[in-house]
Amino acid sequence: MMASSDVDIRGSLFSDQNPSEMDALCPSPPGPSRPQRNYERIGERTGTSFCQTLIHLLKGNIGTGLLGLPLAVKNAGLVLGPVSLLCMGVIAVHCMRLLVKCSHHLSGKMNRPSLTYGEAVQYGMENVSWLRRHSQWGKQTVNLFLIITQLGFCCVYFVFLSDNIKQVVEAANATTFSCHMNYTNQTQVLVHSFDSRLYMLCFLPAFILLVFTPNLKYLAPLSLVANLVMTASLVLIYFYSLMNITYPINLPKVGRAKDYPLFFGTAIFAFEGIGVVLPLENKMQRPQTFIPVLYLGMSIVTFLYISLGTIGYMCFGEHIGGSITLNLPNCWTYQAVKLLYCFGIFITFALQFYVPAEILIPPVVARVSERWERAVDLLLRAILVIFTCALAILIPELDLVISLVGSVSSSFLALIFPPLLQIVTFHTEGLSPLVTIKNIIISLIGLVGFLTGTYVAVEQIITRNTLKHEETFSTYMVQ
Repeated sequence: MMASSDVDIRGSLFSDQNPSEMDALCPSPPGPSRPQRNYERIGERTGTSFCQTLIHLLKGNIGTGLLGLPLAVKNAGLVLGPVSLLCMGVIAVHCMRLLVKCSHHLSGKMNRPSLTYGEAVQYGMENVSWLRRHSQWGKQTVNLFLIITQLGFCCVYFVFLSDNIKQVVEAANATTFSCHMNYTNQTQVLVHSFDSRLYMLCFLPAFILLVFTPNLKYLAPLSLVANLVMTASLVLIYFYSLMNITYPINLPKVGRAKDYPLFFGTAIFAFEGIGVVLPLENKMQRPQTFIPVLYLGMSIVTFLYISLGTIGYMCFGEHIGGSITLNLPNCWTYQAVKLLYCFGIFITFALQFYVPAEILIPPVVARVSERWERAVDLLLRAILVIFTCALAILIPELDLVISLVGSVSSSFLALIFPPLLQIVTFHTEGLSPLVTIKNIIISLIGLVGFLTGTYVAVEQIITRNTLKHEETFSTYMVQ
């Protein structure tokens, strides 16, 4: 899950073009001076191949959201959950296809080689006379949600690391070389340590130093290692979950209605890879082959989501945690899986942080003297990391943070904006009523998911925090 497109930004707060973490690790090839009808690069200019683009697409969609899907399936039900994931995957891919289609049409109309997500919305709104004056708002709104999404991912990483490292530390004395499932389907904790929020504070200096890296290219080797260890960890998680499904399976086929909005938030958080679509297509040597890449890559992603979500829930049942890693047994193999995945998430933090930092920081740095530019840049980076840490400390519930971020921002970027963009882009060119109705329905699904998912997630956060405070107060009074 990454964010939108490339190039430099040193003007306004919400610039015309948005950076992507891939811009640092995989710079764009020089583009053509004008749109090409066959969408090919000119001369000897090179871009990414089919396989390279497929790998980037998979990396952009597979992250912490995948590990939270077993709990999402629990919230929806053993039958309704996988079916809903399939439907959401189909809709998400359709919206990605709409974004690419609108970008192609508008880039040709504006005589531009490529467009970012925000630019596509801006130029699309210029097709409507009564929206033309406010078209800049469309671009700024998309950029705002990109910033919210990426900072939300960073908050999730803080909570994920603190929960998993805390569990490894507390279970260290009970960790063995035997990986048999225990009776509670949960890592057994023998020695309680301090609160997970204190772990977040311990990680804070490391994250600040990480984002001080002057160029993300220096992290490319570590990013490659992180991808490899996360892949190996996922294979081991699949293996353990498959081998330890208990029969008969007596799990509810349909979950409670009040929990379904939490499913929606977690699922759309996982599927929010639409931000990588245009950057990847713009970087391809043969952009006309991107749609097959999109369909193949998202088919693999959807299969992984449905399979791990279903298998994980079948294996751990009602005990499933906010991340399936929290349910792995007390053996060194699976404790190592947690540590390796945490390493991968730690490195990925810098990549996710790159997007909001490059949108927010350069306009501020441009206003100070050259002597203070570096100091101000580092200070603002530290402040942004501290801000994400503070948000994570306020909401130290992994499942609810994922659902809240998905409901608030991912629903707009992945479901609401693309159908509306097609309407405003093609409304003067005879868009059929059925297509318009279909697009309105998709956007309404996203809007309802946003409203209900946000409400339920916030309500659950308040409820859990209240219970924790009451338990802490009761413990204090007993002592």
